[in-house]
Amino acid sequence: MNFMGDIARFGAGETRLITAENVYGEKGRGGMARIEPEPQPEVAGIGQLWSVDSKRHAARDLGEGYKIRPFINLAANAVTTIMDVSGEGAITHLWVTTDSKRYRSLILRAYWDGEAEPSVEAPIGDFFGCPFAARLKLTSLPINVNPSGGMNCYFPMPFRGGARITVENRDETEACLFYAISYELRPVDAGEARFHASFRRENPLEYARDYTILDGVRGAGHYVGTQLGWQQNSEGWWGEGELKAYIDGDRDYATYVGTGTEDYFGGAWGFGDNFSAPFLGYRDLMNPTGQGGITNRVGHRHSMYRFHLPDPIRFREALRVTIQALGWRDGGRYLPVRDDLCSVAYWYQGEPHAAFPPLGNRDALESI
Repeated sequence: MNFMGDIARFGAGETRLITAENVYGEKGRGGMARIEPEPQPEVAGIGQLWSVDSKRHAARDLGEGYKIRPFINLAANAVTTIMDVSGEGAITHLWVTTDSKRYRSLILRAYWDGEAEPSVEAPIGDFFGCPFAARLKLTSLPINVNPSGGMNCYFPMPFRGGARITVENRDETEACLFYAISYELRPVDAGEARFHASFRRENPLEYARDYTILDGVRGAGHYVGTQLGWQQNSEGWWGEGELKAYIDGDRDYATYVGTGTEDYFGGAWGFGDNFSAPFLGYRDLMNPTGQGGITNRVGHRHSMYRFHLPDPIRFREALRVTIQALGWRDGGRYLPVRDDLCSVAYWYQGEPHAAFPPLGNRDALESI
């Protein structure tokens, strides 16, 4: 697989960038915000186009064109649109940063081709591989998180009938959001599937029942990634469970069955240390440096990812993905643990797609 793509070839696409300095990504209209003494009207729910405090603004000596509006404030208990474009094209890069305390209370959604149901729905931190509102450093290829909290996504996101991205702020106060969405205006052919991502959480997991990462997918597509957050409600090792992908009508027995949690995420023998690689990674959230090995105690948190870029799980009709949560009993017997699991599944498929299960309210998502 050529991960550089066709970068050397001439292309017919037109590049656009949406930020708070150019909310519609219009050609030749970036950086036009002005310092004004009075608030200006909001534009299509995207927020005010101008700063309002001319006496204190950092660009008061320089004026228009000098970083007047580098971020937006998301209103409390409200949904803000950060991208709304029509026509054909593809998002090529998504970058955001915000206070890590907001990672679970800001909900990212994306809608393709005019659909009413989102194709992407997840807390912003979990989508970028940072569960439990933990600011991490990830060096994977499709999702990259850098110091200090610069979150990047390189999954291509094509659309033929428009693209809309929103952020819901579930907090009682405003939230600051910096963002940049790179996309191309270009033809999108029938062979390009739509990007999807869905968050789930269960706390505590029901005894002796597999945790569901993804279910209800209908149609053809390919599964490209798993982000899994794990908080221990029990003492000891927790990662003996197998990941299973039920493909195209599998019932009691799955086609794709792994050999253990740390095995699926690219480690071995209980992980033993932190690592972040292009397609796989593990982080002990309570021991970010990895000094002294990982800890497996009640209340401990772990984060794992696997991206199936060179090895997608392909399906033609349906897909369900689960993982078991198993520790050890005395006498060398498996113990089904009732831990706090949360996940984001990433996949491509044709539209329309089935509606996702309810995300849950603010309390249901809270890291406790």
